[in-house]
Formats: sequence, C-alpha cells, structure tokens
Amino acid sequence: MINIKTDSRKVKKGDTFVAIKGLTVDGHDYIDQAIDLGASKIVCEHGSYSVETLVVPNTKEWLQKYVVENYKDEVNKLKIIGVTGTNGKTTTCFLTYQLLRKMGINACYIGTIGFYYGDVKRELPNTTPEILEVYSLLIEALEHGCTYAVMEVSSHALDQKRVEGINYSAVAFTNLTEDHLDYHKTMENYLSAKKLILKQIASNGFIIVNSDDSYHKEFEVNNYKTLGYSGKDYKILSYSDSNKGTLIEFTCDNENLEVETNLKSKFNVYNYLTSFALLKELGFDSNLIINATKDVYPPRGRCEQVKVRGGEAVIDYAHTPDAVEKIIDAFTENKKGRIITLIGCGGDRDPLKRPIMGNIATEKSDYVIFTSDNPRTEEPKKILDDIIKGVKKNNYEIIFDRVEAIKKGLDMIQDNDILLILGKGHEDYQIIGHTKYHLDDLEEVHKYINLQ
Repeated sequence: MINIKTDSRKVKKGDTFVAIKGLTVDGHDYIDQAIDLGASKIVCEHGSYSVETLVVPNTKEWLQKYVVENYKDEVNKLKIIGVTGTNGKTTTCFLTYQLLRKMGINACYIGTIGFYYGDVKRELPNTTPEILEVYSLLIEALEHGCTYAVMEVSSHALDQKRVEGINYSAVAFTNLTEDHLDYHKTMENYLSAKKLILKQIASNGFIIVNSDDSYHKEFEVNNYKTLGYSGKDYKILSYSDSNKGTLIEFTCDNENLEVETNLKSKFNVYNYLTSFALLKELGFDSNLIINATKDVYPPRGRCEQVKVRGGEAVIDYAHTPDAVEKIIDAFTENKKGRIITLIGCGGDRDPLKRPIMGNIATEKSDYVIFTSDNPRTEEPKKILDDIIKGVKKNNYEIIFDRVEAIKKGLDMIQDNDILLILGKGHEDYQIIGHTKYHLDDLEEVHKYINLQ
C-alpha cells in the first residue's frame, strides 16, 4: 500500500498529502483539511504547516519521480500486458483478462470499465488513471495474489507519464485513427504519444501489431509479431456468423486453427485474435486458450445486443469516425432490414471529427437520429450543427434529448431492423455543464421493452 494521497478527502492517519495544482482545483487549498484528517507530512509548492513540510518546485513532477523510484520494482513483479490504440483497447484487454482467469491465472484488469480482480469491481475516473492510482492498483492486485495485470494504455497516459516506470511483458497495438486531436492537435503528435509505449517494453517482452492498420510499420520494432489478413504470424483466413457469435479461422505457427467466440462483427475478430496472440506469445497453449474462449464475453456496452420486437437494439461505445464506420459496416454485412443509427459527439472534445462522423452515419445508415452525447460545457445545438456540416443526405432528424431519441429509435424498429445506439456504451451518465446526470442507454432500452 502506498501511503500517499492527492485527494484530501481520502487522507488517513499517517499519510503524506501531496498538494497538486490541477486545471480546476488546487490541492494547496485543502492542506488544512488533510492535516485535520491525519496527514503527517505535506508536500507542496509553497507555505509552512504544523506537520513535516516539504516544499518542491513542482509537486506533480515530484510525485511521479517518487512513485517510480520507490515502487517500480514492486509493480514490475507482475507480468503486465499493455494494449494501446484508438479503438479496441477495452474489448481486447477485457477478453485477455477473462481468458487468463478461465485458465486459472489470478489476474487484474485496469481500463475504461474499471478495476477488476477476484470479486472486486471498481469504477475508475480515466481509461488509464494518474500514476499514483495506477501504481496503487497494481500493488493492491499484487497483494491479493495476482500474477498478471492487463491494462489499457491511453495516449494521454503515455504523454503525461502516468505509466512511467512500468515494464510491459507484452504490448499490443490495435489501430490508429483520428481521435483526441483536441489534446494532441495533430495525428503526428497522437502517433508520437502512442509510440512512447515502445520504450517501456521489457527486455524480454514483445509487441503484437495489427498489420492491417496503416500505421503498423511504426510499431514493428524489436520482438514483434503481426496479425490480420496480411499478418505473418497470426493470419486471419475467414470469419462467419455463428449462432453464438463469430466463427474464426486463422493460422498460428503454420497450423490452421478454428475458434467460436461469443462476439459479433469483423472488428471483434481483430480484438479476439489480439488477445489470443498476446497469450500465445506469453507461453499459453493454443488449445487451452481456445477451450477457455467459450466462457468469455465482450464487456458491457460493447456491441451489446437486445431483442426488440422482430429486430434488435445494439449498444456500443463507438465514438470515433473509424469505430462508427466499422460497427455500421459490421451490421450491414448481413442485414435483412434497415440500419438505424443513433449518434452524437461529446462536448469540449475534438470538434474536427464531428462532420466526419455525421457523414459516415448518414452515408452508411438507412436512417440517423442525431442526439446529445455528454455535451459538457458546449451548447448541444453547436455540437449538432458541427455534425450536420458533414451530412450530404436527407435521411436524418435531430432530437436533443437522448432519452427521447432512444425512444424514437426503438419506436422505429420493424422486423429485422437494427438500431445502433452509439457513443456511450457502458457509461451510465450524461454530462451537462460540469454535472453528471444518470443516463444509461441499455437501461433505457430495457425500460422501453418492459412498457410494451
């Protein structure tokens, strides 16, 4: 356990409180509260207090350095698997975590849907939390007997050194498409941030690369293995729908293999095969992995399908142009009815992708309902206006209220129609201004069904 806190409310007797100045909150304003709760030491950038006080030029940099220097060796006792890329991180990591557990390995998962190990399921504030929390979670998992950790590694985390000091036994690169340009500004910067993970692969570690992605060459360094239709090490031969999900045929070590998964669509073929390759290269037997596959499922809000009358609703987290295009294409392949897409874009986030997503949705769907998706401090109308700039067809309507938009989409479902409810997936909230309001897309679908 690390007895350091940056949130004064979590301070316990004997803890060190580090006052960090953030974008909206300054930890220095809460030093007295931390002392009242029992902090025995304060690390700050200015001031003098009634307990031991260390004044440093930059508390955030001090914390990063301190955590790495004092706990790096401890966390690296775990075999740590890191997955980076624009899309597919959550599903790939969660599948890998489940497969490890089904094969009898005590493992933990850190990512978008939370922190998991044993019977523990805990929400997290970010895909990859701040460095103190990352290290604290890994040490907690280690103390509870975990030998493997599977974690999503975001570009923000790499750029901000939230995973500094971690040596990855295995890394996977899924893909790189436009996202987070509000932060990175250019695709070159975004790529550079992702590539930082290459410096943290352990000396005996390796990377699995999706060779069908246009950026694959950037990640083919040192001990790498490729997968995909053009993959040399894990080559996709074919995939087809099965009663449960998808039947995948692929080659591994010049051997033809076949596996039936509980996942639908082409992009989940890549996600599953990435999980398979990570575990195979870590030394697990192919048959053992394949046998465990029947018991693993996609995470909540990832291509989650619900029957509605003679059609179905699909809840998915797709919120980038590439992810939206892939999920619409996936359900278009074998469609018998209409594809109706419900979609929006987040406020205070990359505005450049908005018209692109509007165009993709209307060009590839039979009908589109544009709605709100975490508008935050932006006016919903401004966000929707940006989306509509990319639209060339007249097959859409705008319903600002997301609950009403979901109801309208569900009302439209006729036999064999598919309603894609995109953007929020597992999230159970809508952020308006700075406030989170409860809103769960899946919950709204079930409410609707129960009233029919």
